[in-house]
Amino acid sequence: MVFSKHLLYLSGDQATVYRWRRGSLTQGPSFANDAAGIDAFMDYAETRSASPWYLLADLIEEDFQRVTVPHVRGGAGRQLMARRVLQQYRETPFRHHEIQGRETAGRRDDIVLLSALTNPGSVLPWAEALEQLQRPLAGLYSTTLLSEDLVRRLNLRDAHLLLVTQQSAGWRQSYFQNGMLKFSRLTPAIDRDGNPVNVGAEVAKTQQFLTSVRLMARGSMLHAVVVTPAAASSAVDAQCEDGPETTFDFLTLESVAAAAGLATAGAPLEQLAGHLAEPALLVLLARRRPASHYTLGPLQRYFRLWRARVSLYALSAALTVCCLGWTGANLWQEHQASADTVRLNTEASQFDLRYKTSMAEMPPRVTSTANMRAAVTVERMLATQSASPLGMSAIVSQALDAAPDIRLLQLDWKVDVPGANLPQPGQDGTQAQPISSLVAGIPARAPQVLTLEAEVLAAQDDYRQAVDSMSRFAQALARHPRLTVEIDKPPVDTRSSVRLAGKAGTQAAAPEHAKFTLNLVWRP
Repeated sequence: MVFSKHLLYLSGDQATVYRWRRGSLTQGPSFANDAAGIDAFMDYAETRSASPWYLLADLIEEDFQRVTVPHVRGGAGRQLMARRVLQQYRETPFRHHEIQGRETAGRRDDIVLLSALTNPGSVLPWAEALEQLQRPLAGLYSTTLLSEDLVRRLNLRDAHLLLVTQQSAGWRQSYFQNGMLKFSRLTPAIDRDGNPVNVGAEVAKTQQFLTSVRLMARGSMLHAVVVTPAAASSAVDAQCEDGPETTFDFLTLESVAAAAGLATAGAPLEQLAGHLAEPALLVLLARRRPASHYTLGPLQRYFRLWRARVSLYALSAALTVCCLGWTGANLWQEHQASADTVRLNTEASQFDLRYKTSMAEMPPRVTSTANMRAAVTVERMLATQSASPLGMSAIVSQALDAAPDIRLLQLDWKVDVPGANLPQPGQDGTQAQPISSLVAGIPARAPQVLTLEAEVLAAQDDYRQAVDSMSRFAQALARHPRLTVEIDKPPVDTRSSVRLAGKAGTQAAAPEHAKFTLNLVWRP
């Protein structure tokens, strides 16, 4: 459904259905432009698939006007253009505008081509029929506006070009100035007397009109390109003769299809529609899928719904592909994980077998592996966490280096653990308590106590200097973050409850220095 579409070619007296599917254009039935024909068309469309419909109009009631509009950008410019188009064509909802450049002088207004289908009654019944059947209507297009793309594909760049094509409604003459559409007219292929219309005479009338409305200056050369089937080219050639201001070139449908890339996978274009030019425009429309030339408004709502549904289908398909890819990747990873698990289990079994073989060849063990591991762990803890006086001795040594007037007399180090001061067995009939594992640093280091006895090397009766030296020494030790310093015996007891005694002027046989005692507690 996404790769096919229905094309409805509208002329003044009938509508012909074409179907485009996978690069092939197939012609369907034709319906008269009356009530019976529309009813037959609804019966036909009701049995078709829900593919979008494209309406291509080739009507004589198509008007073209060239106007200038002030150059305004943005939303204000779009509103100005909408008002200008509505002012020009009030009686029809099918309106179109195309900006074709700017004027070279003055305020450089925009040059705009306005067009409209002035007889909406020739289009509305077909669009409303599709609306009633809830069929998606993609757009309403004009053969004249669509021929602009055909001219570009054929690389026709003449300053004054008249493209003449024979279609179901007659001979369509579209005038292009430097590749831009300026005017178009449709003349019947047969006159009132039933005779074929002289193409050369109709081109002359068109050239005279272009000169009168000043689209062409007098003396300018008009290049007329006539597109005809190969079988009818000789008859048309006899009607067209080059003049002083007119030249004719003839292109066959086959050459146009080859040059514009409009060849189809099905029947050749010249075998469709009775050797007319509209199949080429239909193929061009089916492949390009441009935006609608003429506004459709509410008549296009089912196409918008169809497009949303197709988008959801495409999104669902993309999500499905992503999910399938993700699932495939997960399955592949699961397969790899299973293979790795089998490989690792095989290697583990081999290692277990090699371990058991090695252990069977070894002599009997003294103890179990768990006990050996525990012994190694205990040994490492003893080496790193067991209590030792070296740490506190290093702290005291650093403080003594900074205090040369202090002389160390005695150190008494011990570990402060629970049960260390309890009576020993045999004393007072009590039972001995077990030694705590904290002494060995298991499971953590225990507090350590160091009793320091020292003397101050100062003058014999200079007690103030002795007290100051001891205070500085104690403060140096207390700077350590884990060390607590307590003065057990100062060099001079200055308490109010102790009596001071001494003799002035008496020389001792041997000088005695002021002694003091400090209690140091290190906590982990």
